[in-house]
Amino acid sequence: MKQTPDVTLNFQHIFHQFEHCVDLVHRTFPEIHTDILYFPNLISKIAFSSMILEPFANIQLQEVDELFKQSQFVEVFHSKEAVVGVLEGKAAIFNQGKVFLIDIYGPKDRNIEQSGTETVITGPHDSFGESVSTNLSLIRRRLKSSHLKVIEYSVGEVTKSKIYILYIDGLANMNFVKELEHRIKIIEIDAVNEGGVLAQLIEDKPNSIFPQYLRTERPDSAVSKLVDGRIIMLVENSPTAISAPSSFFEFFSSPDDYYQRWTLGTALRLLRFLALLITITFTALYVSVTTYHYEMIPESLLMTLVESRNRVPFPPVYEALLMETMIELLREAGARLPTKIAQTIGIVGGIVIGQAAVQAGLTSNVLIIAVASSAIASFVIPSYVMSASLRLMRFGLIIMAGIWGNLGLIMGVALIIIHISGLTSLGAPYLIPVAPMKGTDWKDIFIRAPFSQLKNRPYQTKSPNQVRQKIRK
Repeated sequence: MKQTPDVTLNFQHIFHQFEHCVDLVHRTFPEIHTDILYFPNLISKIAFSSMILEPFANIQLQEVDELFKQSQFVEVFHSKEAVVGVLEGKAAIFNQGKVFLIDIYGPKDRNIEQSGTETVITGPHDSFGESVSTNLSLIRRRLKSSHLKVIEYSVGEVTKSKIYILYIDGLANMNFVKELEHRIKIIEIDAVNEGGVLAQLIEDKPNSIFPQYLRTERPDSAVSKLVDGRIIMLVENSPTAISAPSSFFEFFSSPDDYYQRWTLGTALRLLRFLALLITITFTALYVSVTTYHYEMIPESLLMTLVESRNRVPFPPVYEALLMETMIELLREAGARLPTKIAQTIGIVGGIVIGQAAVQAGLTSNVLIIAVASSAIASFVIPSYVMSASLRLMRFGLIIMAGIWGNLGLIMGVALIIIHISGLTSLGAPYLIPVAPMKGTDWKDIFIRAPFSQLKNRPYQTKSPNQVRQKIRK
């Protein structure tokens, strides 16, 4: 059906919408009665020259209608379409009451670089960037299938950020896809500037300390999630992809586990779960033992511990909280400062301040070892978001251990387990395959079994096609 342009679809009205926008360019070709509006910082200068300047500079008035019949010129019939088109990097062309948009988007993008937060020893070293079209190309380059579907949404009353939902038709559970679409559609917010904001808006339990969606900067990780039957979300101007649904154990998996021998991958994965226990309980156990349970300390170590704490004027719980706070301050300072200065801060803080604190009698040598071990263990966890959550929980366990001793520590760990057992990710159990128990998935949770044994997709995805591979002998 032929559409009728609205009454506001004219140059003056649309130009008025961009009042006080000094970066907007208005170019006119009076010989052919044509005006053009565009933002030069959003367009490709080469495309602008070849697709607009050269054709319009060498055309006669009677040839204009034939020019606009070319496919790159898309006629619009509402002023809002024209305004949004200009904001998206298109040029709006006004000619004799008609308005056309031509896509010449091409701002400068950051080059494809190595991920700064998910480094690997073996495997690909490229990562996502801020350009969502580049991110889509990185996925398409690895997943050459027409079954890969991409759905686009716009979120943010002010920013109009584009969000893309990716899934493989026939592998992804469509109930999860529909639920995710519903959650995105009901979002009413001014701006969604990053994938982390979107993840918080669609979480099942937004008040939980645990992240319920896995975020990754690696295209190979995103593709592996898609093949597993999961859903990937890409947010415009965000260098991270969001995977859904996610389980607690996914945050302890690294691409290195699959790119190396399964024995080494299994050892590394077990090491990460050991790091999980160390980072949340080691300092709290020190506080508990030195406050209430000296009988747990071997006699040979007891004298050393007594001598170490002899000059410390604080109870162990205050001592531990002070040092943990100092470690977090140093960590945050190192993250915010330039790289070269951050390295200096780490050395000064870790060696000079720690040694000075022991000599001044503010803390004991044994606590320094406990705090340093907990901090190092937190770095072993591949996901920065999960690592930060575990570090925050450590403070709660220290306080409970300082009040009730081992009983408080056990109560704290039990409360954590109860909490994560009740979490869900897009409606799927968060602690699966432990709760509920799915023994077949344990081959890729605590260990990384050989590929010949990883025949099925994760049960959490509820994929309509559970078989991942068939080995023919």
